Amino acid sequence: MEGHVPVLAEETLRFLEPEAGGVYLDCTFGGGGHTRLILEAADTTVVALDQDPDAARRAEAFTNEFGGRFQFRRMNFANLENLKEGPFDGILFDFGVSSFQLDQTDRGFSFRGEAPLDMRMDPESGRSAADWLASASRQELIHALRVYGEEKNWRRIADAIIEARTRSPILTTKDLSDLILSCTPARLRFTSKIHPATRAFQGIRIAVNNEIEVIELGLPAAFERLKPNGRLCVISFHSLEDRIAKNLFRRWAGRPEPGDNRPQDMRETKATLLTRRPETAGDREIAANARSRSAKLRALRKADI
Repeated sequence: MEGHVPVLAEETLRFLEPEAGGVYLDCTFGGGGHTRLILEAADTTVVALDQDPDAARRAEAFTNEFGGRFQFRRMNFANLENLKEGPFDGILFDFGVSSFQLDQTDRGFSFRGEAPLDMRMDPESGRSAADWLASASRQELIHALRVYGEEKNWRRIADAIIEARTRSPILTTKDLSDLILSCTPARLRFTSKIHPATRAFQGIRIAVNNEIEVIELGLPAAFERLKPNGRLCVISFHSLEDRIAKNLFRRWAGRPEPGDNRPQDMRETKATLLTRRPETAGDREIAANARSRSAKLRALRKADI
C-alpha cells in the first residue's frame, strides 16, 4: 500500500547483507516492510519488536506466511535487555511514527481530521497527549516545541496552550490544530510548504512517547546484542535521532565525538563505520514515497572480537 513502503529499502539490504541461516532483529516492525525485505532476501530468521497492539495484529499474517522464520515480540526496544533471543547477525531500527499510525485518524497522531488527542505508540500505557498537555510545565512545552519539534513559533504556541487549558481541556487533534493556527502569523499560515501544526504535533508526539530517551537506551543495548561482524542499521527522520546514532557510531568506531579531545590511542575501536555520511533517498524514491524525503540511514559492522 502506498505510504507503507519501507524507506531506503535497497540501501538497507545492501548494508545488512542478509544471508541464509542468519538471524536478524527488526526493532521497529510497524507494517513489516523491512522485515519482509529481510525474510525474502535469503533463508533468514527475523525477530521483530513493536509496542503497538495494532502491529501485533499485523504480525499474525507474517507468522502464517513465514512460520518459524518469523517471531514477534510486543515490546518497546528500550527493554532489549529482556529479549531472550540473540545474538543477531544484523539489527535494524526505523525510528519515528509509522505510516499506519499516521493513517489511523483515531490514534491522534495527525491533524488531518478530528480524533481524541492520544499520540501514544502504545495506547495501553503511559499518558495521552491530552493528559500531557494538561499538566506539562511551560519549560516542558517549550522543550517539546522548540527542541523536538524545531518549531520557530514555539513561544506563542506554548503560551497559547497554557492560556487555553485554563479555560477548557485540549482534548482533540482539532482543538490543538486550531489553537496552533490561531497563533500562527498569517504570512506563515498561507505561505508555508507544510501545515503550521506539523512541527508542534511532532514535538508533542516525541515528548509523549519519550522517543529520544528510548533511542538512547535502545541503541547501546542493540549493539551489545550483535554478533562479532554483525551489522547495525539505523534509519532516522529527525536531527536529534540522527545525532544520537552519529555520535554513538563514532564512539564505537573509535572516532572523536563532540567535546572528546582524547588522543586516538585512548579510544577503543569496537566497530567499523559502513557509512561515513548518512545514506538518503534519491529523487525516484522520494517521488514514490514522500516519507523518505527526510530519511537518513547509518550503518556499522561490529568488530570481530
